[in-house]
Amino acid sequence: MVVVIALDSFKGSLTAQEACACVASGFRGAGFPGAVEVIPMADGGEGTAEALVAAGAGTWVSVGDVMGPLPDQRLGVEFGWLPASRVAVVEMARASGLPLLSEGDRNPMRTTTFGTGQVLAQALAHGAEEILLTLGGSATVDGGTGAARALGWRFLDAQGRELPLGGEALGDLHALLPPEWNTPRAVKALCDVDNPLCGANGAAAVYGPQKGATPEMVPALEEGLVRLAAVIQRDLGISVADVPGAGAAGGFGAGAIAFMGAELVPGVDTVARAAGLDTALAGADWVITGEGKLDEQSLQGKVVSGVLQRAARHGSRVAVLAGRLALSSERCLEAGIGWASGCAPSGMPDKEAFAGAARFLTVRARALAEAICSGAA
Repeated sequence: MVVVIALDSFKGSLTAQEACACVASGFRGAGFPGAVEVIPMADGGEGTAEALVAAGAGTWVSVGDVMGPLPDQRLGVEFGWLPASRVAVVEMARASGLPLLSEGDRNPMRTTTFGTGQVLAQALAHGAEEILLTLGGSATVDGGTGAARALGWRFLDAQGRELPLGGEALGDLHALLPPEWNTPRAVKALCDVDNPLCGANGAAAVYGPQKGATPEMVPALEEGLVRLAAVIQRDLGISVADVPGAGAAGGFGAGAIAFMGAELVPGVDTVARAAGLDTALAGADWVITGEGKLDEQSLQGKVVSGVLQRAARHGSRVAVLAGRLALSSERCLEAGIGWASGCAPSGMPDKEAFAGAARFLTVRARALAEAICSGAA
């Protein structure tokens, strides 16, 4: 019997590598007699750079003195480098991510993607012929204008003055000017959502509150993104308002299209291809996947959905181990999940669940392995 272990990270507690290691440990503890292959997964969010660098035998390049999500922050970050293909992997959350801010400092009216643009500039200077930009975990709703500014773009108000950084200023946008030089590079922006830039399902309405926006801030952020889309259409002839995925990372999906010529691609497909997931599943009886919480979103562009699609093609059975289980058994079966289990004890506070995540996941993995061996699964 062959089992493939392909989990995403458990946000706030375990990386994808750690989660996969816990499951592998559980299978060993159960005396599982078959072959086990471990493939850490990601979908464009947290852990995507690590997964791609590991799959591509890459290295890390350090970049110092990069602006953080707030203009007065300075950080040292890294980008991934795949020397064989001269591909740079830039994870925006490393310079512009929500975990870099305390809860009191989370304010998308002020936060900026400028630091991510600085990392992109360094990747270009390093000789990247292609850039994989992962959109996920951002603290921003600036439509990627901060990153574009770091790459030489200018954003002006009606008086010809440079706009301040952050989402609040976009409502005053009057004109944008491209850099005098622009060395074309292939850019793929990896995302795990299909939200448009604007509207009820857009970046401000859906993701603004997650980044610290108050109910009063959301309309102002929406107004700014609407204005940005209009100016991009007028000055560049590019329509971004309704593109699926344009609302990813606070509108960075739209900015990546307009200012970097990026192609938006599903992150899980990119990681699966790089890691050879289809090849592994071709001979697998079971694939074990999972993430911090299994819910309806898990079935839409996330690692679990990507694994389910591939497992169906190859005839592999699917088990999901999640920190929390928020789908009914009927819904799981309907989605193609043969076994699903939440790892944290019911009713346990998140803080305790996060602290014990490795132990809980290992225990549930052992139970799953025993069920597979006995034929109960």
